Amino acid sequence: MSAIDHPLRTAAPGPQLRFAVQEASSLNFAAVPTLKFALRIEVAEAQPINAILLDVQIQIAARRRGYGSEEQERLLELFGTPERWRTTLRTLPWLRTTMVVPAFAGCTAVDLQVPCTYDLEVTAARYFAALEDGTVPLEFLFSGSVFFKTAAGALQTVRLGSDQETDFDLPIAVWRATMDRHFRGSAWLRLGDDSFKRLCAYKARHALPSFDAAIDSLIGSEATQ
Repeated sequence: MSAIDHPLRTAAPGPQLRFAVQEASSLNFAAVPTLKFALRIEVAEAQPINAILLDVQIQIAARRRGYGSEEQERLLELFGTPERWRTTLRTLPWLRTTMVVPAFAGCTAVDLQVPCTYDLEVTAARYFAALEDGTVPLEFLFSGSVFFKTAAGALQTVRLGSDQETDFDLPIAVWRATMDRHFRGSAWLRLGDDSFKRLCAYKARHALPSFDAAIDSLIGSEATQ
């Protein structure tokens, strides 16, 4: 029989999944500031799922919210002056992570844990810190592998489709409460070794009690020049 005589074999369609982020909260007792997103996953016709190896990409849809004058000033370094925002305001990548979703049928809820940084050299951290209140529009993009059994009992795996995504508006108050658990009333600034040594020398030379006082003294000196 020639190859042309063989009927084409098509793979059985994989489970039809739907994703939704229901809420966000701060993870208690974490070593670093960590947000917890309640992720709901549903499968059509209550088909049993053995496991999902889930890849998650989170993006900040910066165009989907408005900004006050003070927020615009703080975002100058990221997006430039407001008159340029029509072209410079863009979606910002935040984080990529992988998690394993255990077996379920019908629907399940899992916690997606997202560690946060206060390093203001990180674009997402600078963006969050610039906002006064309201929400941050987030886009969750899902990929990965779904493991399930066919009607005949054979174990199969399929890749998630590229259209698996959902939106969620993260309250700024939740992000701020998460950071305040670890860094209340403070912010992080990374310095090079030489800059730090010069700052230490300046602090000691002027008998200043703290690095805050040293920076205040330097900024005050610069303002009077």
